[in-house]
Amino acid sequence: MKFSLIRPAGALALALSLASCGGGGDDNDYSIKGVVEGVVYPGLVLTTNGSDLAVAPPAKAADPVEFTFANRLEYGDAFNISIKKDPAHQTCGVNPQFPRSVSGTGGELTQINARFVCVVNAYNIGGKIIGLTAANTGLQLTNGSSGGSIVPTAEATGAAFEYIMPLKVEFGVTYGVTIVTQPVGRFCTVSNPTGTMGDAAVTNIDVTCVPR
Repeated sequence: MKFSLIRPAGALALALSLASCGGGGDDNDYSIKGVVEGVVYPGLVLTTNGSDLAVAPPAKAADPVEFTFANRLEYGDAFNISIKKDPAHQTCGVNPQFPRSVSGTGGELTQINARFVCVVNAYNIGGKIIGLTAANTGLQLTNGSSGGSIVPTAEATGAAFEYIMPLKVEFGVTYGVTIVTQPVGRFCTVSNPTGTMGDAAVTNIDVTCVPR
């Protein structure tokens, strides 16, 4: 998954909770804190100004996780909170556009309250279709576990060609590709039709079609 980068001022506007306008004042000691939503698996590490912080999944699924770095800022000190390591099977960034970091300076806002969100990685599933010609119309495949159907279009030669189901499948979710409609003049079968999604695309759900 690729993230679009946003200039520090834009990322700050998205990610920091504005309490009021900052200033020098007497209170010039700023904690670096925030919240991460959507953490499901362990392994998330945030970093800022040379300090790393491990963030564990919440005890209750779907709860946001609050974090506070041990190091603090003085007024005018620059900071950059970024994702040093994603959790297993997930990708994290700033909601909603997913830059990977939040930058600013102490005192720019009265509170540094960065917000990140993590999503479970999803991957394509598909394979090859063998023995289907342009005359053998009507083949329809579906993923009965997580949804999505496709009507592949074959070339006239009947050469093997690749297909990809239209919806990606998240890590840990089961999939099951089945034939909804057989094509004209052919009988097709699916190999490796079911499984549980891992950390890479599935490319071996092959469909073989033979004359009736």
